[in-house]
Amino acid sequence: MRQILVLLIAVTLTGCIQSGEGDPMSWYASQDGRAPKGTSVYVCHGTGCARKERVDFSAADMGRLRSILASGAGSPEKERSAMGRAVQWFEKRVAPQVGSGNDVGGFDLSTVNKPGQLDCIDEATNTTSVLKLAADNNYLKHHRVGRPKARGFFLDGRYPHATAVVVQISNSESYAIDSWTRDNGEPPEIMPLGVWFKQRPQGLQS
Repeated sequence: MRQILVLLIAVTLTGCIQSGEGDPMSWYASQDGRAPKGTSVYVCHGTGCARKERVDFSAADMGRLRSILASGAGSPEKERSAMGRAVQWFEKRVAPQVGSGNDVGGFDLSTVNKPGQLDCIDEATNTTSVLKLAADNNYLKHHRVGRPKARGFFLDGRYPHATAVVVQISNSESYAIDSWTRDNGEPPEIMPLGVWFKQRPQGLQS
């Protein structure tokens, strides 16, 4: 158990806390992740992006992603909701290949390093990847994809946690799209980044 706790602290302190301003591409370098390339996404799982599974999207997959996001083209608020649906679709789409269909929201000490289980680094990276894939193909109208952000450092009573971020183009307001708190394929939490930073969620699962 002590080794697991040491690993958890190492992963979160070197991962969640070191996020900041900048282009999302710098996030991949800092977390040993891989950015989307063409129509391929490298899905992180197993804690701290320890495992990366390449998933190739077909023309039908890309059409589905485009359709989901087009449903939110009417306003920034609608597009954020559509991005949430796109994340749901993405998680369900990659689950059979990655083995993440039983991914449980939040953190459970018993699942550290377990293939198919995602921590906050995995989730923030994967959500950023699918949204970056969409942005690269001009599927987003009202937002650009930002670099994941982090909160918490134990000393303030909160454990470290990271989230994907999008920025509304019209006013530069940032929003968290946080899928870590939910089970695979469930709607991610979407809220102003400032609200997300102030949250004090319940402690680690036992």
